[in-house]
Amino acid sequence: MPTTIQENIALLNMMSSDNLEDDLKSVQLHSPSDRRLQSDGACVEERVRTSRGEVLVAVRGDRSKRAIITYHDLGLNYAANFQAFFNFVEMRPILDKFCIYHINAPGQEEGAHSLPEDYTYPNMDELASQIDFVLGHFGIRSFIGFGVGAGANILARYAVTSPQRVDALVLINCTSTQAGWTEWLYQKINMRQLRSNGMTQSAVDYLMWHHFGRSTDDRNHDLAQVYKECFSHVNPINLAMFIDAYLRRSDLGISRDNSTIKVPVLNVTGALSPHVEDTVTFNGRLDPAKTSWLSISDCGMVLEEQPSKIAEAFRLFLQGEGYCR
Repeated sequence: MPTTIQENIALLNMMSSDNLEDDLKSVQLHSPSDRRLQSDGACVEERVRTSRGEVLVAVRGDRSKRAIITYHDLGLNYAANFQAFFNFVEMRPILDKFCIYHINAPGQEEGAHSLPEDYTYPNMDELASQIDFVLGHFGIRSFIGFGVGAGANILARYAVTSPQRVDALVLINCTSTQAGWTEWLYQKINMRQLRSNGMTQSAVDYLMWHHFGRSTDDRNHDLAQVYKECFSHVNPINLAMFIDAYLRRSDLGISRDNSTIKVPVLNVTGALSPHVEDTVTFNGRLDPAKTSWLSISDCGMVLEEQPSKIAEAFRLFLQGEGYCR
């Protein structure tokens, strides 16, 4: 029988997916077209003052319990990125033992007004430093981080500078390097369109690729339509600012042989995600004794397309670190 978290994750990664696919088919019987990516009211939203303006934090659960802090990806907010996953039936045991704090990047929340023209959007290090204000506001001593894409980079960045405040990290599609030329070109085009023309079809197409990879419509047409509709309601000015901050990110400056992230990391990607190589590079810079790399087959956006596998991996990871039975 597996005895370590690495062996548990490896077993999950190699398991035959027949039973899991049967479970997922039963989940997909619920009409995806009825999905709401807006807040369902399960969280209490509070604004937290930081040195770089206010951020919206949505809290779910008993605040006396251990904290899980989430951070979302580009084009999304806490509801669109995490709500469905944390509502998933297999996440209930975790919800019973933790309090979830969802951080929204400045101006990315539902119905956000356009940020002022003279507003200087925080860079990635400054976005990470805002976490300290969230911890102080809620009296959190340490937390387990759960981030996706840009949010994963922010949480990883915070763990590098403040390892004593981070217990563990679950990072999906995390990039540890600077933006490459291809990413720079595409994102610059998107930012220009978002600022001048709003949410254009090409910007929506890029966001779909960023989150799902290719052939999303072929894999799950209804889910793709839900997210295309979601992206059409994002504030394009504010999103352009967030994208610009992510595009200008610095290298995390970590290496396996020198200074690296000191806390346990579950490093996750989808086999069809465009960010697989980024996670491989990131994995090579982490302490192998504290890191598990998990690639989920047949999906790009793992929280939406394979929630059962991610919930199981998350539970095993928490069990291995002694946080969940």
